[in-house]
This record gives sequence, structure tokens and C-alpha cells, in this order.
Amino acid sequence: MGVHGSKSQKQAQVLMLGLDGSGKTTLLYKLKYNESVVTVPTVGFNVETLETDRSSPGLTVWDIGGQRKMRPHWRHHYTDTAGLVFVVDSWDQKRLDEARKELHRVLRYESLRGVPLVVLANKQDLQGALSPEALCLKLELRRVCEGRAWFIQPCSATTGMGLEEGFRRTVYLMKTPLKQTQEDIKVKMRSKGFSFTAVKQVLLCNR
Repeated sequence: MGVHGSKSQKQAQVLMLGLDGSGKTTLLYKLKYNESVVTVPTVGFNVETLETDRSSPGLTVWDIGGQRKMRPHWRHHYTDTAGLVFVVDSWDQKRLDEARKELHRVLRYESLRGVPLVVLANKQDLQGALSPEALCLKLELRRVCEGRAWFIQPCSATTGMGLEEGFRRTVYLMKTPLKQTQEDIKVKMRSKGFSFTAVKQVLLCNR
């Protein structure tokens, strides 16, 4: 992940959505340039390309403004989307219900049926931020993502923690059938010594 010079590579469109203030633009530029930038609310969209390994498509990431007046325009970008990234401010619990409603509304669109989802649980560096497990429950991810490959990734746009992992997971979900993603999680956790109960609990929230 990152910039490795110019090379011919097929591009896949990834749509990055989330409420205004969730940190979408900040994390995109942190990932792309490893710089912390001061941003203003995005009116319209930002587009950046991210290169991956040679066996995977490069990503064209569309960062769409999350202000309330912009959200009706999100749907115009759904066509040809190969992966969906939804950024949530883990610290601002007052807006979690709003974030949940917007995410559920997005996932109901027929043009996004079956498109893999990665939820970036941003601002994990702030004291009082909800854990990914708590966010999973608050956002009702298990129910709304039935039949869809998905994952929730803790991250921080300011420190860079978890950003590469989140987009690598997006590439993985785009390339891997749904049943295989579930089996891979089981194998990985058992190899690290997790009990069957722990594996089952994680699969309930990241299946």
C-alpha cells in the first residue's frame, strides 16, 4: 500500500463515505502522503489513487463530502463501485445514531448489493472512543451486512494507526469469496491460540 512509482495497474473504484467530521479526508491524505493535514469540510469530492501489490488492482478512492446537504448526492457515485469504506468517528457518540442510519440507507441501494464493506473506526487515539466491538453493536453491522463481506478496522487518521490495514482488508474482501473470508478469520484466530468461544464471538461481529 502506498506510492511505489508509476506502473501499469488495473484500477478498482473504492467509495469512501461517512458523516462530516468523521475524518475521511484527513485519513486519506495521511495514507497517501503520510502527512497530517488541516482540512475543511469537503464540498464535492476528493479523488486519490493508492497502489497495492502487483497481484491486486490499484485503488481509485473517491472521498465524498459527508455534510447533510451532500449525502443525497452519494448515490450518483455508486455505479461501478468495487469496495465501500465507511468512516465513523468512534469518539463522538452523539452522532452514532446518525451514522448508523446513513450507513444502513447506503447499503439498501441495489447498485451496492454484494459490494464488500470496511468500516473504519476512526479516532481510536482519543480517550473515550468506543471499541470496534461496541461500534459493531451500535451500528447493527451483523444484521445490516447479512450476505455481504465486511470488516471493522480500528484506526486513527492523525497517527496513521490501522489505515493501511483497513485498505488492505478492502482489497482482500474485493478479491475473496464471502465464505472464504469467514474461514480465513477462523484459521487465523485459532493459529494465534484463541479459543473456540472467542472465534465464535468475533465471527458474530466480523463475518
